[in-house]
Amino acid sequence: MDDRPQPLMVSEPGSFAAYTVAHRMPRIVNDVLARHDYPPEIVASLTHLRATLPDGRVPAPDPQLPDAAYWHGAWAPWEGATWRALPWFFAETYFYRLLLESVRYVAEGPWHGVDPFGPPKRAALTEGLPELAVFVEALHAMTERAEHFARWFHRALWGNRADLSNVVVSGGTFDAAVRAGVLVDHTAEVWTLVSQGLERVDVVADNAGPELLVDLGLIAFLLEEGLVRQVHLHLKPTPFFVSDATVPDFRETVAALERSSQAGVRRIAARLRDAEAVGRLTLHDHAFWTRSLFFTELPADLRAELAQAGLLILKGDLNYRRLLEDRHWPPTTDLAAVTRSMPAPFVTLRTLKSDVIVGLPPGQAEALTAEDPEWRLNGRRGVIHLVR
Repeated sequence: MDDRPQPLMVSEPGSFAAYTVAHRMPRIVNDVLARHDYPPEIVASLTHLRATLPDGRVPAPDPQLPDAAYWHGAWAPWEGATWRALPWFFAETYFYRLLLESVRYVAEGPWHGVDPFGPPKRAALTEGLPELAVFVEALHAMTERAEHFARWFHRALWGNRADLSNVVVSGGTFDAAVRAGVLVDHTAEVWTLVSQGLERVDVVADNAGPELLVDLGLIAFLLEEGLVRQVHLHLKPTPFFVSDATVPDFRETVAALERSSQAGVRRIAARLRDAEAVGRLTLHDHAFWTRSLFFTELPADLRAELAQAGLLILKGDLNYRRLLEDRHWPPTTDLAAVTRSMPAPFVTLRTLKSDVIVGLPPGQAEALTAEDPEWRLNGRRGVIHLVR
């Protein structure tokens, strides 16, 4: 008997899922159209995708594309259904797959490999560099490695506060955010694990721009301090969820770090270049990260790869949803109890931008709702949750 809670559905009245399909997804299509001088056939394809939202039938995937077999299998149970009938996780991931199909990202031709979200990613990268420079400069006053680590780790958490698909938070000091918003904070426990020295840490990235800048700074710190011998960085194989980081985004970010006027920021780039050259930093872009799959459905090759890590650092809201199968778990649910299938110890660094949340003590969720009815969605709270 399956006693798991029901998955989040687009059909839930007043839900963030329903709002996204009806309002955010059409806006994302409009933004892509506005930023690119696409030919008429791509404009028509994007316009058709937008017109299906939210009450039209969900389109089938193009059978000619390389990933068609997987997506046809995922779509088939919902053939003939409208977007409102779908599980939320599938609806969101499949929307981005259809958008890439519409802009001919995978198909041969002049638009092959052109990131539809490239312009806002580049703008966010430019905006994030001065903030990183200020942060790196402030670290010079700190001498304790544990303090450096805690600062990088919390910065990596709050770098996830807003992504380009759903900019929900701005303003406020870093310290104030740390004090007020971290609902589960296992930073000290993670430091105890890392400070003993780990052979390998795998980082599963989330957003490009300011978040990836900080993630790369954290990676450089771990490598330089000898806390980790190898870091394996997992990126998306294609653009996804507007701002998710790909291998080209990584290359562009390192190049931007090298161009910084601040020496400490340039040193991050040098550490990364050197580490990649000698095999201490390795990049991966498995197809799993852009499919409508949960961590309980890890393919065998990726499971074997992740099992070699002494610690997985899982960034962002989407990876958190993958952990919990995007279900209506009670907030007091034990994260360790429902993630026993994970192949290695992990810590999730996630700011709350969707409904799913576990690991809270009794009464805390209710108190937060009374204080701030949008606390699950507005990015003002986060978790640093370690599961050994």
